[in-house]
Amino acid sequence: MRIVISEFMSLDGVVQAPGGPEEDTDGGFANGGWTHPFFDPEVVGGAFDDALSKAEALLFGRRTWKAMAGAWPERAGDPFADRMNAIPKYVVSQTLRDDELTWNNTTRIPGDKAVARVRELHETDGGDLLVMGSPTLVRTLLSEGLVDELRLMVMPVLLGGGKTIFPDDGALRTLELVSTVISGTGVHVCTYRPVAKG
Repeated sequence: MRIVISEFMSLDGVVQAPGGPEEDTDGGFANGGWTHPFFDPEVVGGAFDDALSKAEALLFGRRTWKAMAGAWPERAGDPFADRMNAIPKYVVSQTLRDDELTWNNTTRIPGDKAVARVRELHETDGGDLLVMGSPTLVRTLLSEGLVDELRLMVMPVLLGGGKTIFPDDGALRTLELVSTVISGTGVHVCTYRPVAKG
């Protein structure tokens, strides 16, 4: 399975709390919901539709999974929501209990086994394993060389701090820009793939 990361991102690389003010206030983050002025259904929404249509399963960190599990089940009836609710989901967590996995078709991956289990999924045949949000998990996957594609929706806003997906280990990782589309609201939807080391 290809591991594909899909993120809303500010110009200064922040991915924290794109959806709403209470989504993630860690570190005193006060700009939750910052994506709303820039979201357009055709380009930005289309990028998510495309990513989800190619996904065979979703992979989340605990916090993102909890936010999604609290939002998507009640949106049934819309094709995107129906797909989100039906598709197999994996959540990396050391603390979630099995009786808390209330979102349909969710399997927990213990945090201490995450890299090994994701590596196994990566090596199986199938469609894409899509990761949305989940900055801590994405940082780990990038560090471990387990990302096949980054789809970044870069929005024309500076947030001045917050969570990012990028490792800060000093390692050089070269990417190839595969495609870019610009929305009328100034969002650059950029698809990158790692350049094979040769």
